[in-house]
Amino acid sequence: MRAFFLDRYAKKATLRLSEAAEPRVGDKDVLVEVHAAGLNLLDSKIRDGAFKPILPYKTPLVLGHDVAGKVVRVGAAVRRFKVGDEVYSRPRDGRIGTFADYIAIAEDDVALKPRNLSMEEAAGVPLTALTAWQVLVDRAGLKPGQKVLIHAGSGGVGILAIQLAKHLGASVATTVSAAGADLVRRLGADVVVDYKAEDFTQLLSSYDVVLNSLDDKTLERSLTVLKPGAKLISISGPPDPAFAKAQGLNWIVRQIIGWSSRRVRAAAKARQVDYGFVFMRTDGEQLSRITTLIEAGDIRPVLDRVFPFEELNAALAYIETGRAKGKVVVSLKPLG
Repeated sequence: MRAFFLDRYAKKATLRLSEAAEPRVGDKDVLVEVHAAGLNLLDSKIRDGAFKPILPYKTPLVLGHDVAGKVVRVGAAVRRFKVGDEVYSRPRDGRIGTFADYIAIAEDDVALKPRNLSMEEAAGVPLTALTAWQVLVDRAGLKPGQKVLIHAGSGGVGILAIQLAKHLGASVATTVSAAGADLVRRLGADVVVDYKAEDFTQLLSSYDVVLNSLDDKTLERSLTVLKPGAKLISISGPPDPAFAKAQGLNWIVRQIIGWSSRRVRAAAKARQVDYGFVFMRTDGEQLSRITTLIEAGDIRPVLDRVFPFEELNAALAYIETGRAKGKVVVSLKPLG
């Protein structure tokens, strides 16, 4: 089979297209023929070596965290899926590798693909949708009538987070460039802030939740729009000690992580705000619930661009420009 390999960690490293052995299928695995794979900045960050302390993968490594495809083999203990099922997934850490013709995935990490999505649309959903769910539902416990600020609303996570927050009954503010304003309004955003021309800290106040995916400066400034008892949740860091403990990281790494987040945690405590870092975990059951919302029309993915599989390196370069409005995927099958 074909696969794109990362031979060594390096910024802007070029992935190598080569032949690879077909994955081994365990008793509780399904073998998925990849039809489309979603790209995420996480792929670029791992390639650059930014996550080595947290995700110490050995090279050569096949990247890729999102997949939509068809089940072609099932392990002896698999009960929820059969050959021919159309599925999608965010494979768990340690078993990534969707930039290939086939991938073996644990049954618990897989869900049936939404019937109303193409393979390309579905491939852009799992990581971003699970991130939005775990921030807004699991961590924030977002309730009807609450106010949430979602930074970078036209990005992959932002697009689905806006829709999920509206489904949960919240009032949504978001920061975007002028080019993304119409998109986020169509998705349901109540307040749209042009971050290039406006200061969100001067326009927003008394919010219950902030979802941050931007830099540390934006993270700390977001504290000023939150009311006491509110929650500041970041998916871009810095990680907090609770995350380090949950990951089972060694003592030295835990100390480094605690030190890196000390400033924002102290600032949050001074304002009586709960700061937390969320690093998405795979969950097939949650993904099935997301499938239900997609099929009901409550949330929908937005595709920015589909690249042929052979142009994966160009696709990675494109998402790193920050210009994408929605998800970028590569297709391994001829486009209709």
